[in-house]
Amino acid sequence: MKLTELKNKKILIVGRGIEGKAAYKYLRKHFKNAVIDIVDQKDGENYLDKQKNYDIVVKSPGVKKELIKIPYTTSTNIFMSNQKGKVIGITGTKGKSTTSTLIYEMLKIDGKDAYLGGNIGQPSLAFLDNLNDRSWTVLELSSFQLQDVKSSPHIAVMLMIGEEHLDYHKTFEEYVGAKRNILRFQNPSDFAVVNRDYPISHESDVFTNGKVFSISRERKCENGCYVGDNIVWMDKDGKKEKIIDVDRIKLLGRHNLENVCAAVCAASLAGVSKKNIIKVLSEFSGLEHRLEFVKDVNGIRFYNDSLATIPQATIEALDALPETETLIAGGHDRGLDYVPLAQYLINGQIKTLILFPTTGKRIWEEICKVVSESTRPEKFDVKTMEQAVRIAYAETQPGKICLLSPASASFGIFKDYKDRGEQFKREVDKLNF
Repeated sequence: MKLTELKNKKILIVGRGIEGKAAYKYLRKHFKNAVIDIVDQKDGENYLDKQKNYDIVVKSPGVKKELIKIPYTTSTNIFMSNQKGKVIGITGTKGKSTTSTLIYEMLKIDGKDAYLGGNIGQPSLAFLDNLNDRSWTVLELSSFQLQDVKSSPHIAVMLMIGEEHLDYHKTFEEYVGAKRNILRFQNPSDFAVVNRDYPISHESDVFTNGKVFSISRERKCENGCYVGDNIVWMDKDGKKEKIIDVDRIKLLGRHNLENVCAAVCAASLAGVSKKNIIKVLSEFSGLEHRLEFVKDVNGIRFYNDSLATIPQATIEALDALPETETLIAGGHDRGLDYVPLAQYLINGQIKTLILFPTTGKRIWEEICKVVSESTRPEKFDVKTMEQAVRIAYAETQPGKICLLSPASASFGIFKDYKDRGEQFKREVDKLNF
């Protein structure tokens, strides 16, 4: 929505989170005398009763559209309609934050006027007024942010798609449809980067009018970026070029090669030099709360993977850290399928399993179905991070790893994944005795 369309409107912002506060500040700056109010569910169950007194709502991510009874827009729509320069948008079930950060670092080191926002970094409206025609904005976009968009980025990156947010979206199909909106409004001068290793992502190319590039860590891509012979290759305009040997990439985990390929492809399309792409890949070690090494305490290595909010992310973390003996998992239940995680644990790698409610119970039930009693991990149910870390320290052998990788959202016991990860690190730090 163009800023001019909001002039002289009575505006209600729904949601007093980071994005809602940024929207309030941005709109108040541009419309000093306008009626602009902000409400939140914390104000009470009747917080939306007066919405009909306004002309338009600015809906925050996560607020269900069924709750809004008058015309509405979103911060993402306001940004996309008023931005300058070019936008690279990244979505997917996992890998968004890592890929977005890699692309941003590549743009920045190449000397471009780069910004990082959306679901990571700053809210997009916080820096909208700073953009010029040469600017590049990297936006991490969740299904919540994409559900109502009316335009697509110049370069749209579609990573892997799996089950998530089924407590918000009515169906998995609705969730996938929201993700595919990142592609729907592209034109022939735009670019789409899709992960061909996952059917839902790969089949999304039919939803764009942009030029399609593929990424893969398993097979060759004639137009895109892929891994072959332990080398990352870029194939563009009929020219195949070696980018970097896999063993020079600092990021942990085979799964991160998908994110690397996506970043290389997007950065190449944005004109970043090969030299600067290589520099970032050889130096960037990962995000906080994602396979983050915390500390070695008397030979026990502790890793924080609080960003792993789905089972597949936990499986990949265990693959990346094969010396893991103790796993701390569980959290808020969003109706995800824990059978694949239980089946992965058949291999006997995990000796101690420390579980938070409420998904801890579901994870254990699935394990009991597929793992014989004699080979099951020893299970501990906990309600605090202090309990979890103390038990982990007592049960993990020196030379092995204790991994926090919850396979679940954090809500309930923790504010968010950051709070969960920070509590884990604080409790590990207390083990110096």
